Amino acid sequence: MIFQNWGATHEEIHGPVVGDDLVPDARLVATRSITLSSPPDAVFPWLRQMGFKRAGWYSYDLLDNLGRRSARSIEPRWQDVNTGDRVPAGPLDFEAAIVDPPRAFVLRLGSSAGASRRVQFSLAYELRPETDSTRLVTRVRARVNLPLGRLVERFVLGPGDGIMLRKQLLSLADRTKRSTTS
Repeated sequence: MIFQNWGATHEEIHGPVVGDDLVPDARLVATRSITLSSPPDAVFPWLRQMGFKRAGWYSYDLLDNLGRRSARSIEPRWQDVNTGDRVPAGPLDFEAAIVDPPRAFVLRLGSSAGASRRVQFSLAYELRPETDSTRLVTRVRARVNLPLGRLVERFVLGPGDGIMLRKQLLSLADRTKRSTTS
């Protein structure tokens, strides 16, 4: 799969990431990582404000934000996202399954009570402090229990997510670097 473990070390790929238990029987597992030049408490607000008609996703805005430009600054009005809150994602919503500032931000498709057993998806962002920087480790876990679900995972969801998440991580590196030098 394209960008399945982009930027991730062997230890990050094979080690646990917060939220792994949300989709325990995932068939698609991808770990992508990047080092950001800001400490976790400066990075976390960028994650907390993500969402459709909010800060966007910092990726290819034409595809995942209907052409609306993703935020270039931290916006206080979008910082009130807590565990259990809805995070708009366009036609679907995510649940903020884990909000643990400045350590972890985990999104899950749907909610634990109402989630379809047919499509399970989680996206975890774990912020690991380093000297004057943050190692941002992300993990996607998914399982599509539909006809042709394995093909969807392998040829649609996996590559598409890899391309979009790589761009997101690179954009976050740029934004967090600029916010610490401003």
